[in-house]
This record gives sequence, C-alpha cells and structure tokens, in this order.
Amino acid sequence: MTQPPQFPDFVLFGRTEPRAILPVVDHYAGSEKTILRALLLQQKMSSESGAALFDVTCDCEDGAKTGMEAAHATMCANLVVSAENRFGRVGIRIHDVSHPHWQADLQIALEIAGKELAFITLPKARAAANVAQQIGLLRQLEASLDLQRAIPVHVLIETHGALREVWQIATLAGVESLDFGLMDFVSDHQGAIPAAAMQSPGQFSHPLIVRAKCEVAAAAHAAGITPTHNVSTELENTDVILNDAHRARQEFAFMRMWSIHPNQIPPILAAMRPDLSEIHAAADILAEAQASGWGPIRHQGRLHDRASYRYYWNLLCLARITGIVLAEEIRQLFWHDADQK
Repeated sequence: MTQPPQFPDFVLFGRTEPRAILPVVDHYAGSEKTILRALLLQQKMSSESGAALFDVTCDCEDGAKTGMEAAHATMCANLVVSAENRFGRVGIRIHDVSHPHWQADLQIALEIAGKELAFITLPKARAAANVAQQIGLLRQLEASLDLQRAIPVHVLIETHGALREVWQIATLAGVESLDFGLMDFVSDHQGAIPAAAMQSPGQFSHPLIVRAKCEVAAAAHAAGITPTHNVSTELENTDVILNDAHRARQEFAFMRMWSIHPNQIPPILAAMRPDLSEIHAAADILAEAQASGWGPIRHQGRLHDRASYRYYWNLLCLARITGIVLAEEIRQLFWHDADQK
C-alpha cells in the first residue's frame, strides 16, 4: 500500500513503503532440538503487533556433522517450512565457499524452503569475489526454481580479506547485514591477538578488534544495511550479556547482535531498545512536525528540522521492532495505514 504524503517515511526519506528493520537479535541454533526450542520461544516472545522479536538462524556450517551435511541441510530447510515457523523470520547459514558442500546446502535450502527463507548467511568469505560468487549461484537457483524473489543475504566478516574489502561487500546487491565474527577473526591472526580479546572487556579494547568493529559498522551504515555484532561468550550472567550488547549498540553503532543461548535474548533486546524518555520526546517532536507540515519547529527551547526528524523517526521504528508498546495515539498517527496492509 502506498503511504499518504504525510507519512514520515515518505516525507523524510522519499519511501513509499515503510522501511524494513531487522529484529535486533539473530539467534543461532544448530540441532533440531535447539531450533525447535528457539521457534517456540520466538512465538512466546512475539511483540504486541504480532511480529517476531528475534530471528532464528539454522546453522548448516557448525551444526552439521562431517558426512551428514545433506541430511542436516534438509532438516533445517524442513523446519523453515514447518508450522512452527509462525513469523517467516528464519534463515539458514550455509557452508563457506571453500567447503565442498556449500552449493548443495544452497540447492537444498532453496528447493525446500526458497519461498519462506528470511535470509541466507554466508560465512568465512576472504574477498568480495567470494560473496559475489555465492550470491550469483543463489540468484541462479532462484530463477531456475521460479521463486520470483531475491532472498536477502547476510555476510560474516571474520577474515583479513573480508575486512579489507568490507566496503565492497556492503554494496553488493542483496546484502542486508554485515555480521562480525569475533572468534574466527581472532583465530585468523594465528596467536597474534590474545584469547582474552574473544571476550569482554578485551573485545572492546584491543586495537585490532576495535578497528575491525568500527570498519564493519561504518561500511554497513554507509550502505544502508544492518551491522550485526558478534555473540557474547557469557551464557549465564545476564549483566555481562547486557553490558556487551549495550557497548555494541552505544559505542560501536551495531543495530543487531547474535545470541547462541536463550538466556542471551532478553538482555540483548533490553540493551538495543531506545530509552523510554527519548521515545516520548520523539513522539512529541514528530507530532508537532507533522502538524506544522514538516517544517522547522521549536520544541522545549530547541530547534528541530528534517535532520532531527529522521533521527527520531528511526528511533520510533527501532522501539517498535524491539517490542516496546507505543501509545495508541502514536501508532494511529504514524502507523495506522501501514498496519492495515
């Protein structure tokens, strides 16, 4: 549905449809048991608008036993099309481009679940050409299977080569997320970076890790796609997980983060959510802006124009995707038509 001229996405960005924002948690699961558990939790934690608060990624790379790759990919794809996938927010990570089974992973995934896959994740690329090669086969399979859609691609940045060409990777057609792979990135330095940099506080202070995270986030934002932060190795202490996610969001501008255990999902959501006071300010400012025809306004003694309107509109969109219940008047003012789709 085309939005009316007053709709913020149209006024502020020229978009005729609301911008798609990825859920702020990407939860990885590698076995049938853990994937099913994640899908059940996804249902229990859905937002007040009925949307998924986190994505689920079925892992064919680390999840598959050697020699069982085809069976594992088939299991993952069948779960994508199962009744347990209520929201259509389930993706699959295939093997990397050097693995002999990556093409078969892709073939199986698309033949079984091509119409339902939320995304395909590509690991361990060593150059933009590797990513382009895998995307090329993905597009060929989509055409041959007459899927009539281009499945979004998430790319793991976890090697020297991928980091060197991260700006090129970010602009490849179809890429919607750059995911930083901390542990593989540290391992790729062959002992030059200490193991302490694989966890906090080292992951936020070691110069080479800080540089890598900044490059990934900057390249993603410049290309208009989502930067996704690496997982926290802490599984039980939610304060540590919360702090990791908070630093990823506030200090490094990551808009999404991996989880590998259900315990990690709530604290990551909490850290990624906007502050409630800022949400209320955003709603007031945008309501005044809309009432004044989107010209400059004075709000509580400060000037606001379309630059700040864009910031506050993005903030409200983020609030919504993270499950914050917005006041009815805000929803009616800005999302009424979008919610009728």
